[in-house]
Amino acid sequence: MFDGLKEDINTVFSRDPAARSTIEVILCYPGLHALWFHRLAHWFWIRNHFLAGRFISAISRLITGIEIHPEAKIGRRVFIDHGMGVVVGETAEIGDDVLIYQGVVLGGTSLEKKKRHPTIGSGVVIGSGAKIIGNIKIGDCSKVGAGSVVLKSAPPGSTVVGIPGRIVQEQRKCAIDLDHGKLPDPVAEVITLILQRQDELESQIKELGISADIIKTNGFTTKKTEMEEIFSEGAGI
Repeated sequence: MFDGLKEDINTVFSRDPAARSTIEVILCYPGLHALWFHRLAHWFWIRNHFLAGRFISAISRLITGIEIHPEAKIGRRVFIDHGMGVVVGETAEIGDDVLIYQGVVLGGTSLEKKKRHPTIGSGVVIGSGAKIIGNIKIGDCSKVGAGSVVLKSAPPGSTVVGIPGRIVQEQRKCAIDLDHGKLPDPVAEVITLILQRQDELESQIKELGISADIIKTNGFTTKKTEMEEIFSEGAGI
C-alpha cells in the first residue's frame, strides 16, 4: 500500500515540473486525490458494495472536480494534471504511465449494459479537452491532441488530432512527453500544399502565355502572311 502511494507521488514529480515538495504534492494535487479516492471506490465496487463505491466517487467529484466511475479500471503511474472536468466512464480502461490533462472525457455511446467506453493503452498522452468516445482502443504510446474528438480506434504509436480525430503520425515512441501542444496540423499542411500548387500553376500559365505569344508572333502571323500572298497571286491570275 505504502509502496503504491510512494509510486504515485514520484509519478507527480516526474510529470509536473511545478511540484516542489512531497507535502505539497500530497495536499495540493487533485488529480492525485482523485486516483486515491477511485482506488477506494473501486475496492468497494468489485466487492459488490455498489452504493458505497458510488458515494465515494461522488465525494471525490465534489472535492476534486474529477469524475471517475468506480468500475473503471486504471493502471499504475497514471497522472491527471490539474484535472478539472475530467470524466472517466464506467467501462473505461486506462493502462500504465498515462498522462491526462484537464477536461478530458472518456465517454460512452450506448445505453446497453456492455463495454461502451474507451480502452487507453499504456504510455498514452491525452491533451486538454480531448474527447474519446465509444468502445474504441487507443494503442500504446499514442498521443491525442488537445481538443480532439476521437471516434475510431488508433494503432500503437499514433498521433491523433482534429474533429473528428485523424491519425497524422504513426511512429511515436513511448516517453514522458509534456509537449502535448506540439502536434502536426493536417489542415495547415493541406493549405500549404494547395498554395504551393497554385504558385506552380500560375508559373506554368505565365510560361504558356509567353509561348502563346511566341507562336502567335512567329508562327500564326507568318502563316497568315503566306496565305495572303497565295491569295493575292491567285487573284492576279
